[in-house]
Amino acid sequence: MINLESFGDLSEIPAGEFAPKPTTLTKGQTEALVPLWESLDGLTKIGIWDCTIGRFTADRTKSAEICHVLSGSASVVNADGGGKRDIGAGDMLILPIGWTGEWTIHEPMRKTYILIAESDI
Repeated sequence: MINLESFGDLSEIPAGEFAPKPTTLTKGQTEALVPLWESLDGLTKIGIWDCTIGRFTADRTKSAEICHVLSGSASVVNADGGGKRDIGAGDMLILPIGWTGEWTIHEPMRKTYILIAESDI
């Protein structure tokens, strides 16, 4: 039997434990993750991510990411400096497999994320 999952107001779910952002370019930047769901094969993960103001690098060479911003604002740019996008509450951003670049968080951000990894098959 397949179990259905549902979640209420995602802005009301408490943030996870904040820890240093591993790929930050800004001293003191922190992030927190709240995992909500994972597929049985581990290839798809859904959750909530919170991040403080600052800049960091991101690498999506092994998984795509779909983000829905719940609060805050950021700029996202490709590693080559092109394709800049400014995003804020209500926006959706899709980072396809193979994308690398930088995020600049302007206001503390909360977003949902869906990570879809490549299969080794």
